[in-house]
Amino acid sequence: MQVLPVSPLTLVPAASQPAKPDAAAGASGFGRMLERALEEVNNAQVRADRVALDFLTGRVQELHQVTIAMEEARIMMSLAVEVRNKIVEAYQEISRMQV
Repeated sequence: MQVLPVSPLTLVPAASQPAKPDAAAGASGFGRMLERALEEVNNAQVRADRVALDFLTGRVQELHQVTIAMEEARIMMSLAVEVRNKIVEAYQEISRMQV
């Protein structure tokens, strides 16, 4: 199953949709999606650090830009931690199942 990122709506006719990938491709697709999400979190953290440094050196004058970048990075990190917690919780629940 291919998971598409949330973006502006685009209508795609059913005939032009890609064929369903097999289980191995789905697993790598999920892994790639998680990798991209973590890259976005890292980029937000780096961007917040850069904006804060620019503010301290005087290149950025508006404090709200720094606040927005820092808050965006904090929220993205919180979301990543919560997703990780849910994945660990699901793994633990599956490992407790009796077969």
